[in-house]
Amino acid sequence: MSSERPLKVLVYSDDRTTRESVRLALGKRPAADLPELEYVECATEPAVIKSMDKGGIDLAILDGEAVPAGGMGIARQLKDEIFRCPPILVITGRPQDAWLATWSRAEGAVSHPIDPVRMAEVTADLLRQRLATLPATTA
Repeated sequence: MSSERPLKVLVYSDDRTTRESVRLALGKRPAADLPELEYVECATEPAVIKSMDKGGIDLAILDGEAVPAGGMGIARQLKDEIFRCPPILVITGRPQDAWLATWSRAEGAVSHPIDPVRMAEVTADLLRQRLATLPATTA
């Protein structure tokens, strides 16, 4: 077992089954070369903002279909307001909506229903990019 610190992944959706689907798709680690994941679950926009402002999040996974605040709008706000914002993965309503994730400035997109293999691949890629940009003392 590696002594690396766990990677913190924020998972936002107003639907607890969507949050659970993300956790089940990713498990303890999305790829063997990555440290274990620690989840921060949020059901509301204020909880997302508070958690992100606190810092320490390595990846945010935001449900674009969440109500009343959708993940794409929150993603764009976070990118505008947080210096060196961690990568964001947006869950879109359908594959054709991936272009909206680009508008939101999210680095990744996966569509509903969540495909565990695709979710793990995209998450692993974004976390590897994140680790590559962190100073060696915090990785």
